[in-house]
Amino acid sequence: MDKDSAVLQGAFLLADKLCLPSSLSSLQKAGWSRVGHPVLAAVREICGQEELSGPPNSRAAFWKKKLVCVVWLKLLCRETGEDVETAWRENPFFPLQSALPEVNHVVLLELVKSMSASKIFAHLLLCLPQSQICSELERLTQHMKSSPMSEDDVRLFLELCWELWKSRDERTAGGEESIEMMFTNQFARLTNKPASMSPQAAKRFKLDTSTSSPNTDVLYILFHALKDMRDHISTTDLCLQALAISLDVLYTSFLIERAVELPTEEKMHILSKAVGIREKNNEKLSPELIQEAQRDLSTSHTPSRFQPSQMKLTEALNIVTELAQFWQNSGFLKVSDSSNPSYSAFKLQQSVQRVLTALEKAGEPEAMTEMVVQEAEKNILRGLLESLSFPAIESNPEVNVRVTTTIITHRLEDYHNFAVLFACERSWAECDELWMDCLEKNQAAFQQHDTLIKLSSTLMSKLHSEGSNVSQCRKLMKVVADIFSALSLEDKNKALAAMLRMSNRGFFGCSVPSAVTDGFEQELNMAFNCIIQGGGGAQAAALQGNLSTAVSLVARVAYQNPEATLRSCCHSAIFNKGAFALMAKILQQLPGLRGQGERRETDENIDRRSGPASGSGLLCWCLQEVIRTRSLSGNEKEQFLKFLGLLMMPVMTVEGEEKRFLCPQEVVNTFVLPNLSSMAHSSVDTELSLQLLHTALCVDVHEAASSPHWVLDCSLFPLLYVLSQLHHQALRCWEQTPEGAVHHWSMDTKELLLSVLTSLGQVAGAVVAAAPSSWSRALFWLYNKMEELDWTVRFHLKPVWGEHFKNEVPSSLLTVCDLPEQEWSGLDLPQYSQGTGLLAWMECCSLSDSLRSTMLSRLSLDQRRPDHVGMFSKGLLVALTQALPCCSVSQWSRLLGALRELIASGRLHVPFSLEYVDFLPLLDLRRFSCELRLSVLLLRALQLLCGSSCSHWLLADGWAHVGRLYAHAVREVMNSLRAKLPLPSYGTSTVSPKGSASTPPKTPTSRDSSLSCTTVKTPKVSKDSLKDVKQVEEGSPLKSEESQMEEEGETFPSQEVLFVLSQLFCHVQHIQVMMPGGQCEPLFLCSLEILSHYEAIMAAFPDSSSPLESDNTRHFFSTITDNLESQEMKAVLHQKIAQLVSSAA
Repeated sequence: MDKDSAVLQGAFLLADKLCLPSSLSSLQKAGWSRVGHPVLAAVREICGQEELSGPPNSRAAFWKKKLVCVVWLKLLCRETGEDVETAWRENPFFPLQSALPEVNHVVLLELVKSMSASKIFAHLLLCLPQSQICSELERLTQHMKSSPMSEDDVRLFLELCWELWKSRDERTAGGEESIEMMFTNQFARLTNKPASMSPQAAKRFKLDTSTSSPNTDVLYILFHALKDMRDHISTTDLCLQALAISLDVLYTSFLIERAVELPTEEKMHILSKAVGIREKNNEKLSPELIQEAQRDLSTSHTPSRFQPSQMKLTEALNIVTELAQFWQNSGFLKVSDSSNPSYSAFKLQQSVQRVLTALEKAGEPEAMTEMVVQEAEKNILRGLLESLSFPAIESNPEVNVRVTTTIITHRLEDYHNFAVLFACERSWAECDELWMDCLEKNQAAFQQHDTLIKLSSTLMSKLHSEGSNVSQCRKLMKVVADIFSALSLEDKNKALAAMLRMSNRGFFGCSVPSAVTDGFEQELNMAFNCIIQGGGGAQAAALQGNLSTAVSLVARVAYQNPEATLRSCCHSAIFNKGAFALMAKILQQLPGLRGQGERRETDENIDRRSGPASGSGLLCWCLQEVIRTRSLSGNEKEQFLKFLGLLMMPVMTVEGEEKRFLCPQEVVNTFVLPNLSSMAHSSVDTELSLQLLHTALCVDVHEAASSPHWVLDCSLFPLLYVLSQLHHQALRCWEQTPEGAVHHWSMDTKELLLSVLTSLGQVAGAVVAAAPSSWSRALFWLYNKMEELDWTVRFHLKPVWGEHFKNEVPSSLLTVCDLPEQEWSGLDLPQYSQGTGLLAWMECCSLSDSLRSTMLSRLSLDQRRPDHVGMFSKGLLVALTQALPCCSVSQWSRLLGALRELIASGRLHVPFSLEYVDFLPLLDLRRFSCELRLSVLLLRALQLLCGSSCSHWLLADGWAHVGRLYAHAVREVMNSLRAKLPLPSYGTSTVSPKGSASTPPKTPTSRDSSLSCTTVKTPKVSKDSLKDVKQVEEGSPLKSEESQMEEEGETFPSQEVLFVLSQLFCHVQHIQVMMPGGQCEPLFLCSLEILSHYEAIMAAFPDSSSPLESDNTRHFFSTITDNLESQEMKAVLHQKIAQLVSSAA
């Protein structure tokens, strides 16, 4: 036994002695005042309190609770006759309990009354089953009514009743080892009844209201006890308390079914009035005082756990009104000082108002008699309210602030809602020191996005008011930013979206003191400097951490000023090398900066002078402002394009949804449509606009099947017309205007334009096909607009026209093609006069693969007539000279395919002459006739183009483009050669032209001089397989002369390929010398590539060239190269030619 228990034991033994010749087990109520002082003195000593009724500390509360529990269990043990052997093992209170003398219920109840332990007694009482609660209440009422009855008895009863109502939501700390838990377990053990709480369950017993016996109805016991005690209540304060408690019990038990949620502001006013009244009665504002007022307020508006089983509303109301009438007639309900009412009077006034309001809203009683009775009782209550009438208590703003601050500081009930109220009450912000001190010390209480928005609104009003305190504003802004920084990313985004709804410029929407602005500018610059400097050399492991830090920094400054922050993001993304990816990742983490949802806004929503209206157009507006201030370099344009491309890409959110920071239609409407329609005054050039449109079209947008394509929000048909106009202008890209200005159209731009036009045409075609009648008007409008443009433009929009219109081509095309009249019609175009049919035919071949197939299959040419073939070949050469300069790379590739097909089918006659050799090579060149003829054809076309009659057609850019196209054709020829003679893979031995087991098989030779030029990869077969094939061929009557040549020696066509490469090199050098300028870099690179491949073949097939032949080749190539004008190019080529040394033994 510890010291404190020994003190209590001694006190109880002394009290027991003072009872002699009786004992504490038979003590009467009147005897407690004589024998109880040793016990109370011991309690005061243990608790460290001079007055047991004072505010308890944690030690006092523990010992008071333990003492009540021990005495109560002592009584239960005696009543149940518990065995000592069992008790010392299972009862944790046994040491102290067994040390006390026997007691009775008088000792227990008088001890509770003397220690002001009604709250403790109520907590323990609620641990019991319902029947035991009622039994204990009956015992308590009998004890109170016994003589002598004092006001302390009444006060104990009232406090206990109110605590029973207030304690329903209380939870005692300590878990399974708490005193309430141990008390409950011991009660269950002693009575062999289920306890009202278990170690895993809640600590409160849930009453069974099914019983109808009066002695199990808590309400019946309480109301009748009050009725019996009315003659013994003789003070105004007790009368007011009794009426207030009885009315609240009636209200919560009969008149409400669910808790009444009061607005936070109303709660604050009620609490402030209560605190103000108690302060006038010399009570000091404290957390405990407010907590008690909160519990009173909450209890008065929450349904009671004790539901009536026997008593009815009419009976309860009748008892309350009888009590009110009795005490009013006795003069106990008169308020002596109406200007300074007591707390009990204030509570009673609130209770009467609640009951009267609820009775007015309640339905009419079933019986007429009950209705008459209720009306009479309402009148009595109204009279009571009038008798209590005193001047309306106005809550003091200063008290409001102090009460709210206390609730927030000490995290009292509902402090989050009080924080919202505190944040939005702008009048409180005038109490500078107290208000600011609460904010600084309790930032965690304001860390909800809705609370933060209210606080931000208050800050904005302070910033924009005249005579604002700059120092305090800066301090408040820092506090707000700190609170924002502590939010989760999800709440940050909610707060950012809410801030954008208030102002695009955040706290700086109106004029702000310069000191505040300067401070923010410093923070903004520092944030982005840290991001740019820290994001460049980050290690892979730290990337995610760096990104999180960067997101937090940007979000912090963005909350203060979204527009300035987005402008800095855009500036960094465009002008800081490589920063676009990091900026895009940051913004993708901050979808709150998009504004309200993903609104589809066009450029009409943006006021260029004052900024965007609101929402996600802010980023696009900031980008426009940034690029308007300075012209962009090529690298900056690329970063701008990639930045927007990343922001249009969908990102998976935490909820598993795909969201994008920018919608494709928003980018198109902001940067593409205005710039394409007014290119002269555009901050974004045409090429960049097309790149943006192409990027937007390539974005994978997952939309519901029923929803329209996003491009329909971008004026689809007008956009198609504008792009068609641009394509029309690009067709004559090398022409010079009379004024001397040059169309700045690169072929890359033309290629991009064609890609965009084709993609949009496919989208529009799908739209029209889905609802032809809805789009017929727009379709005919667009088709009619095409009449003023080049005839080829319509073919790029073939998916749009579908089967609605014929294919319109120059009439001259119909003279060289057999095209069905049902699908084709001719146009009389002045630029396509007689003899231009092949030019139109070639232009059609370059437009699309399907159109090329049609042109090849419908070509009118009688191959049996040599004069027709000769005229066709000459005409095609002229047409090729005209068409070549205006082709894009993709168009040129299609045209090359058509030329190969014509050569392979024998329709195009290209005589091959040995211009660069002095003797006839003993080689079989039939397999390479297509490559040789194509190369000669291109040589003839370029000879014609570079001749005196045509050389003035093109400007320098045009000649450079022609050089690129010719280089592209040469590379295609080389690819074909590589396919016909693959080089050995890395690590294999060199190959001899003579077959051997260690060499790859020979590629079979073609039997037809008119061989197709398509690239075919030769399958690798074994030597035995080749022999089997030869044996079959030997017995065949169709065995050709070529087969006999193969029998003589299985040779690889390495010598033939070397010959073709030498001819190709000479053609390239010839053309490079002819072309104006003579320094075409693509042709120079082609020459190097040819020489490299030549060297590789010599190394892979050593016997393909003897030392003498290689020496002659080097000499010949050097002689050809000497004709170049560029000394640098000559030097490099000579160096490369010198490496062509045969490795043959």
